Order: sequence, then C-alpha cells, then structure tokens
Amino acid sequence: MEFSSKLLERAVNEMSQLPGIGKRTALRLVLYMLRQPKEQTLALSEALQSMRNEVKFCKSCHNISDVELCEICSNPKRNETIICVVEDVRDVMAIENTSSFRGLYHVLGGKISPMDGIGPHDLNIESLVHKVKAGHVSELIFALSSTMEGDTTNFYIYKQIKDCNITTSTIARGISVGDELEYADEITLGRSITNRIPFESSIKL
Repeated sequence: MEFSSKLLERAVNEMSQLPGIGKRTALRLVLYMLRQPKEQTLALSEALQSMRNEVKFCKSCHNISDVELCEICSNPKRNETIICVVEDVRDVMAIENTSSFRGLYHVLGGKISPMDGIGPHDLNIESLVHKVKAGHVSELIFALSSTMEGDTTNFYIYKQIKDCNITTSTIARGISVGDELEYADEITLGRSITNRIPFESSIKL
C-alpha cells in the first residue's frame, strides 16, 4: 500500500495493530478522523492518553478502575463472602449486565495455558487463594470459559483451596463447551450464574 504522506502511513500502521483491524480498515478510519473537526480527533487522543496513564487495577479484585478499590468492591450492598472467578474484565461486564449476581469478583487476567507459556504464577491466583484462606469467603464460583484451559485453571485453583471450609461451584453448562463467556447472551449467562452447580460435580462428568 503506497502512501503520499509519511504521517498518514504512520497513523495507519499504528491503527492496524488493533485486533481485527487490517490496513484497509485502518486507512478508512484514519481518513475518517482526518475529515472530522480537529477538536474531535484531539478529544479521542486525550481520552486514550488519560486512560493509558491514569487507569488502575482494583487492589482487591484486579478489575479495571479509576481508583484503588473499584465500585463493585466498595459497594456495601454486595455480598463480599461470595466471589465469582473470571478470566478478564470483559467477563465482569458480561455478568454485571445480567443483574443476576450480587457478590464480588476476582479477575485472574487469563487462563493457564502451557502452549502459550502461561502458568499459574502469571495469573492473579495467589491473591485469590490468600482471600479464601483468610476466612472471609463462603463460596467461590468458577466462571471461566468452558475450554480445556478454563477447566485446567478451575481445577488448579480448586486443588489450592479444597481443604478450606467453603463451597465451590461452577456456572451451569447452559454455556456451550468451548464458548467464551463474553459472547454468551445475557439470559443464558444469568441463568448459568443462578443455577450454578457444585464444582465437585462438574469434574466428575
């Protein structure tokens, strides 16, 4: 692809690094922004810079937040004894949209995947185990995607806390095996949370 401007080429190259954005789509987006009022493009640039420089991760659940303790963890109406374990922040958003869960979350930041070089120590597992062993948790809900990596991660965490006196459950298999949680519709996902089953039962299947 030939460019008449090095500045345009650089903008297209940077935009095309976004997931799902090829060079042609990146060019279309860049040219669109070039046609908009300068203030609009600057507002987008400033919003991205502010997000990158100022966004935080909740010190308790590792969710994205503007402050040290996210709105969910600091909400006194949430049941802090029930923790839903998810892969990333998109899963928190998906479950919150169902309005079916009033506990807290714990964002692992990924799944155990030896093929990708991701082990237990690369995830936020240690802080989760610490929460459970501190005695403040009555139930742990495993809400990772129904994939081999998700099941492996669930089982690893379960082995770490199985001697603790808590209930472990997993979302009901209304979510198809192999599906990513974020793509499930809200009704199915909400029912899966409400009709969760004991984790021990899921590993015997």
